Amino acid sequence: MSAPEDDRLDETRRHLLQLAARFPDDADVAYRTACVHDRLGLEAEAVPFYERCLAGTGLSDEDRRGALLGLGSTYRVLGRYARAVETLRRGVAEYPDDGGLRTFLAMALYNTGEHHEATRILLELLATTSQDPSVQQYRRAIALYAKDLDTTV
Repeated sequence: MSAPEDDRLDETRRHLLQLAARFPDDADVAYRTACVHDRLGLEAEAVPFYERCLAGTGLSDEDRRGALLGLGSTYRVLGRYARAVETLRRGVAEYPDDGGLRTFLAMALYNTGEHHEATRILLELLATTSQDPSVQQYRRAIALYAKDLDTTV
């Protein structure tokens, strides 16, 4: 027996698939369709809708960020690591202050063996966003080492 939320998501998915077929150039409909597929664990089916919405115009800034993160994360889940890195780098280039995009980029870089860059990104993010008092105390050192983890005293 499925949960009521799953039933609603399935119903929403069916409705959005109909809308996407009727309005193939509507970026917002494509984005919503991608999201519902992701929420249902249908990542492979989400990809073409993410790609469609990003190729079009009309997404709000917030939805564009979400689509870049969603597509990059979905590529990563599907094991398409190089595409994940490419998509998430594009997202970070467009939205350099978005910590979520940078975090997901670090994870994808880890998957491609780029451990140094992944760690650098996460350390920079930690140094600039953490409210932890002990991190704040060492913020300058963390930021310095993030630039060159191989630096020794």
